[in-house]
Amino acid sequence: MFQQSFSQWTNGKGKAYYKLAAWSLVADQHYTNTGEIDPNATRGNFTLSLYGEYGLTNKLDIITYIPFFTRIYQNAQVSGITGNVLQPGESLNAFGDLDIGLRHLVFKKKNLSVSTTLKFGLPTGKDAGGSDGSYQTGDGEFNQLLTLDAGISYQLFQKPSYAKAFIGFNNRTQGFSDELQFGFESGIKLFDKLWILGRLHSVNSLQNGTLTAQNSQGSIFANNIEYVAIGGETAYYITKKLGVTLNYTSALSGRIIYANPSINGGIFLDLK
Repeated sequence: MFQQSFSQWTNGKGKAYYKLAAWSLVADQHYTNTGEIDPNATRGNFTLSLYGEYGLTNKLDIITYIPFFTRIYQNAQVSGITGNVLQPGESLNAFGDLDIGLRHLVFKKKNLSVSTTLKFGLPTGKDAGGSDGSYQTGDGEFNQLLTLDAGISYQLFQKPSYAKAFIGFNNRTQGFSDELQFGFESGIKLFDKLWILGRLHSVNSLQNGTLTAQNSQGSIFANNIEYVAIGGETAYYITKKLGVTLNYTSALSGRIIYANPSINGGIFLDLK
């Protein structure tokens, strides 16, 4: 959830971007299938991942997201009156769902760039675990996300800035509904080493699948998930190539998904 990464500028042949990140979401409430917020037993999702982009040519990048460790856990439920444990806590540690794809530069003129991205979501995670089967590190389905991307760079208050957007169709299998997605991102370089970014990401179900929500307490892998999320990120270059990032993202609205914010931090290498 909220880890969608999109870009419009290809890296160039032999150039790359790599990021090692930790993502955390701890949720005690969720959006229902009608968009209302209900409480749930506190659950957490912690993921360590590697994201990478590499320029195969000046117009073609290979991209990948590898969640090599994911921990799903639920806190024990304790009576506020007696202190007795009403339900013990549980956890599941496993590999997550891997993404791999290609980005192709379609058009570039001066500061305007248009590209298309095809990303494959591989069911490498565990789609059922725990005592009730709701502990998941993946959704168990193979999906294909095709996006059309556009971006522009410019000067704002005499500072390097950019804006970019995408619209995409996510074809899902195994009874999951297909999705229409769109997003927007803007950033400004405030100092020589510091970028400030803002993002908006929307996922909209086409409601054409055959599966139920699978988890009435909210999830990030259920069918017919919908949300509009907004987030902010800082990226600080320690050197010309090495830097750190910190991201905070929260859902403005949603259906069948957790309603709490997530935090993401990482270390990146920008080899350009």
